[in-house]
Amino acid sequence: MEERTIPQMFRNRVATYGDRAAQKVKRGGRWVDISWNEHDAIVREIALGLIALGLQKGEKVALLSNSRPEWVSCDLAILSAGGVTIPIYPSNLPEQCEYVINNSDSVYVIVESRVQLDKIFKVRDACPQIRKIVMVDSLGEEKDPLLTDLARLRAVGRQSAEQGKGGALEERVAAGQWDDIATMVYTSGTTGPPKGVVQSHGNHLFMMKALSSMGDATDEDMNLLFLPLAHSFARAEGYGGLYQGFTTAFAESLETIAENLVEVKPTIMYSVPRVYERIYTKVNAGAQAAGGAKLKIFNWSVAVGREVSQKKQKGEAVPPLLALKYAIATKLVFSKIQALVGGRLRFFGSGGAPLSREIAEFFHAAGILILEGYGLTETCPALTISTTSSYKFGTVGKPVPGVTVKIAEDGEIIAKGPNIALGYFKREEDTAEAFKDNWFYTGDIGEFDEDGFLRITDRKKDIIVTSGGKNVAPQNIENLLKTSPYISQVMVHGDKRKFLSAVITLELENVASWAKEQGIQDLSPEALEKNEKVEALIRVELDEKNRGLASYESVKKFHLSGQDFTIENGELTPTLKVKRKVVTQKYQDVLDAFYDEKY
Repeated sequence: MEERTIPQMFRNRVATYGDRAAQKVKRGGRWVDISWNEHDAIVREIALGLIALGLQKGEKVALLSNSRPEWVSCDLAILSAGGVTIPIYPSNLPEQCEYVINNSDSVYVIVESRVQLDKIFKVRDACPQIRKIVMVDSLGEEKDPLLTDLARLRAVGRQSAEQGKGGALEERVAAGQWDDIATMVYTSGTTGPPKGVVQSHGNHLFMMKALSSMGDATDEDMNLLFLPLAHSFARAEGYGGLYQGFTTAFAESLETIAENLVEVKPTIMYSVPRVYERIYTKVNAGAQAAGGAKLKIFNWSVAVGREVSQKKQKGEAVPPLLALKYAIATKLVFSKIQALVGGRLRFFGSGGAPLSREIAEFFHAAGILILEGYGLTETCPALTISTTSSYKFGTVGKPVPGVTVKIAEDGEIIAKGPNIALGYFKREEDTAEAFKDNWFYTGDIGEFDEDGFLRITDRKKDIIVTSGGKNVAPQNIENLLKTSPYISQVMVHGDKRKFLSAVITLELENVASWAKEQGIQDLSPEALEKNEKVEALIRVELDEKNRGLASYESVKKFHLSGQDFTIENGELTPTLKVKRKVVTQKYQDVLDAFYDEKY
């Protein structure tokens, strides 16, 4: 079958892989496989069920769920039936769900559980166009004409097939075209109401083919997926598994990633930088806590690993003596770090936000390669990517084959190619501003180095211009500060100010351990953030990091918080990026006081 759409591609892979494992999920305490054939049967039943409900070609179906096999099955079923999938982040509040449902003109809603169903019930009167709500989990005996559950929907689909109505689905799958709208992905909204990015089947098929041509993932790989599928990065990860034929294992939750890594033993995994920062902090804090000979062995091993890493980055052979030292370092230290991620990992993928070069080099020294890429929802999702044969730490790789990326006169990264989305739904002015003459204007500032690798310096809107006229990229400074074992999150502030300040959240476990050694009695977050010794500890950490920065880039004053930034409090996006506007408003009085001459 010609592959003009995602469902056509999926059907071809089912024919190829049949009884091999397409997905892996933990049920009843054990991991079970879902074959390609089983997955196909589920998709067909859901799709026929949706058609029986009355779903017409081009109609919108909102999907509100955590990442799980059913998310993928429902998405493929919606697309197979000719519908358009509207993903909603599972962390969204009821009014945010209402906005996406109404703005997108969704007429059906699929929710994961009672928790998500309650959100929709709170706003159902404000969404009168909804014809049916489908819950993935069982409804039990509840009867509401607006409700059904996935088991019942699949039963309707099976009945349709038994009654000889399966031809309607086959016609819709066969009729799909490259330019058909597949999905509208709503941006996570760091700067106001989210925009619905209109993406075609062709956008995604081009990207899958381009990434596959780069040759890193194969149908022998096992991927552990935990990112929200409502985000384009995870969506591409999921579609990549379908296109390239590897097995996708679904993590139980964000909280169980460490446990699931050891159980599943993936060969590849994609993540946002926050996960790597957490592992880095945990490993280094553990070494510091061990102290003595163990700390000396750790530091020696890392030094050896960095030397080997430098050789590999330059494409040079590792001398025999250094190779012997590295084997010893691996046995003593690095094997334990590798075991934390399952022991079989060939590479990590990183995207969604900048990754600290220090962290990338540390992992590489330990024998774990992190490949960083760059893109946006509007680029479905990649513009550049690093590969196992072409990477440079501190950069986000080279342009994806078939995509043109260049730097505009003001330093903004612009791009064009078959992966560029069709625009923003019902946002003509925003579309005209970002999509000009076939070029998409990313809003990011960057530069290419002499070898053609792209380096991102910051978001155009995030760049701080001090009162002295100096341009400062806050993300670079924040990433540097977060390499401290005592610092969790950072937001740098200082636009139109004389100097930079910051809100810093404490890495509570490590700070509490340190404080206990200092004889500090009250280890509560509220006490630690106000403790003078803790403040002095962070000042020492800050001064050390400031030494590597220009004077105008150094953070002069800071506010400590024992409460981390969270999605629930609205300070982080669902992909764990800091919402600067929200954090600034929350700490506005404290930040303003830093610049009071009397302070």
